[in-house]
Amino acid sequence: MNVQFNRREFVSSLAALPFAAKGVLAGQNARPSFPIIDTHIHLFDKTRPEGAPYPRDVPGGGEPVQGMIALPNRYEAIVAPFGVVGAIVVEASPRLDDNQWILDVAANEPIIVGLVGRIDPADPAFGKNLDRLNKDPLFLGIRQGRLHLGLNNPAYIANLQLLADADCSLDVDVPRNGMTVTEVLVKVLDKVPSLRLVMDHLPRVRFPDQATKDTYLMYLRELGKRPQVYIKLSEVVRTWGGEVSTSLYLYRDWLDELWEIFGEDRVIFGSDWPQSETLEFNSYPNVFGIAQAYARSKGPSVMEKVFWKNSLKPYRWVQRLPSQRQA
Repeated sequence: MNVQFNRREFVSSLAALPFAAKGVLAGQNARPSFPIIDTHIHLFDKTRPEGAPYPRDVPGGGEPVQGMIALPNRYEAIVAPFGVVGAIVVEASPRLDDNQWILDVAANEPIIVGLVGRIDPADPAFGKNLDRLNKDPLFLGIRQGRLHLGLNNPAYIANLQLLADADCSLDVDVPRNGMTVTEVLVKVLDKVPSLRLVMDHLPRVRFPDQATKDTYLMYLRELGKRPQVYIKLSEVVRTWGGEVSTSLYLYRDWLDELWEIFGEDRVIFGSDWPQSETLEFNSYPNVFGIAQAYARSKGPSVMEKVFWKNSLKPYRWVQRLPSQRQA
């Protein structure tokens, strides 16, 4: 079991991208021939007077593993060697005002190309809040969890239709929503067929038994038939036997099943930074390396799709720097 990248593997991983690994490691301004957009990061500042509900403090008190502050300058310094030139923030805080806080932070940070916010379709003020936030071109959509609670609520479904009509997308954190989530998502799209859907962290799903997996995959294949459904190559790396593994062999079978369903045009890269830091110190090489190794195994043109072009389809993100050129 390969627990982490050693120097040789790290250099090999970088060299697989179309830029010189030596230049990157030496701090030179080498860049890939295409932009890399990270579609899943989080921003927060727990030192603000009002604090921040995410990330939660570690048990017993003290700072969360991800630290007290995660802002664009810290992120940019970490990802620059990998050729990442843009990122989409996915809001983890349920507080309405925190959407505006991120938009205000992003206004002066051009590496941020969009925000997937948090406003609740069950809130009677959803339409008003959506209209206000959507005036900012960086606002791309929302992330929502407990969709099953609104399936039989006409007002809830009407608000999801408002989201689709506003040309916004819907993110769903798949693993945290139980084994029935794929069935729920099929029903949601039956009711709102024009909604663009992004399934977060699908590589992390684990099944208690084969029967559960078979049912899950049955509905997942139905979602795969809907051209507006996308999945993230995120939260792939995990612990095996108490240690982090970056052996692609351990992850390939499940990734191949997902790839067979969604294909090269509907898979996008997301790091889940700084949540990924819970794995080990400076783990971006691991997260990026596994995603890159898998995409590379599908061919050079696929790398460009997974790390750049595919992200434009569900998100319609905003180009803010020349290096972020649109496809």
